Amino acid sequence: MTVFEVATGPGETPPADAVAPRDSTADAPTSVARLNATIRDFVARWNTVWVEGEITSWNLRAGNVFARLKDTRSDAQISIRIWSSVRARIPSDLGVGDHVVAAVKSDYFVKSGDFSFAVSAMKHVGLGDQLERLEKLRAQLRHEGLFDPARKKRLPFLPHMIGLITGERSDAEKDVHRNAELRWPQVRFRTEYAAVQGERCVPETLAALARLDADPEVDVIVIARGGGDPQTLLGFSDERLVRAVAAASTPVVSAIGHENDHPLLDDVADLRASTPTDAAKRVVPDVGEQRALIAQLRSRATTRLTHRVGHDIAQLEQLRSRPALRSPDPIIENRAQELWLLLSRGRDTVARQLDSAGRKTTELRASLRALSPAATLARGYAIAHLEGGVILRDAADAPAGTALTITVDRGSVAAVSDGEVSEGGPTATT
Repeated sequence: MTVFEVATGPGETPPADAVAPRDSTADAPTSVARLNATIRDFVARWNTVWVEGEITSWNLRAGNVFARLKDTRSDAQISIRIWSSVRARIPSDLGVGDHVVAAVKSDYFVKSGDFSFAVSAMKHVGLGDQLERLEKLRAQLRHEGLFDPARKKRLPFLPHMIGLITGERSDAEKDVHRNAELRWPQVRFRTEYAAVQGERCVPETLAALARLDADPEVDVIVIARGGGDPQTLLGFSDERLVRAVAAASTPVVSAIGHENDHPLLDDVADLRASTPTDAAKRVVPDVGEQRALIAQLRSRATTRLTHRVGHDIAQLEQLRSRPALRSPDPIIENRAQELWLLLSRGRDTVARQLDSAGRKTTELRASLRALSPAATLARGYAIAHLEGGVILRDAADAPAGTALTITVDRGSVAAVSDGEVSEGGPTATT
């Protein structure tokens, strides 16, 4: 029996006037409602099965959960629904990335033609394989110091050019441009487009990062993408991309997804923005706020300067009101009289010292003359000198024929000793 051989079953009754799917022809086709009812009735015969997988999306609507479960060894996925009555019986901490086993029963909606599985039970198996690998990589990069705040570069206050890596014609690009230009109309961008999910995401983002990092005009780089489930954001946790961002010389801002999204790029980037809009607000200053700040600072400077000038004027007036500055002539006259007295005393002291020094000099000169050989010569004495200027003191030192020089009061004469000895000593012939 095939699905098209099922005519009736539980649930809604197919339209009576519609041809059964097994009897349909080109001239007598079945209706969509009859086909969906037939599929629904066939699917309803399937039993509940236990399936293992990783939760890749988890959306709560009106107390019910609409999620997707992915095979951990392939890309196969199924849609699952958890009604509020079942949700109260399963662990409350279930979410994206969890590795679970679930009891599911097929569920086909006749009205929309959607096929999914209703969950009647679910429990943890452990972290999903992907999440577990990411956590191990996160721990390794943290150990290497790539998340250290000390190595993160400061963003420029007002970048001359912003490098933007995002998807072409994406909402993230529009959000960044719109909010940045609202804050600073003259802001400039160099945008490099790259796939933001799938196999092309990592190589294209790496190439865009390399081009922007090599551009000396780019002051900061923003990598932006809208929200998505962890499966679509995996590229931004790729080890190659994370290490390239850590090695970039230009500051990098991560603006991936929403506040609750947390790829590894957020940890290694120099700044993590919760959304692309938040990135624009944190990279570019608000021109209105800066103008208000300048006006405030100018007002404060004017107030401080006015106060300082007023204070200095008051001090100057206080100094000018003092007697010494108001009428300085008496002080100058008193000081002039005092200076004249000191000058007179100085002159008297110097004169007395000069007189005393003159008298002492005269006395010393008289003593010096009394002791001088010139005074002795003036009385008629003479001094005999041997050759070499040696004074003759002993007659024995001047035998006959010795040349002598006789010094008298006025000049000197040459003489020769005759060697004769007398009571007064040797005689000399001049």
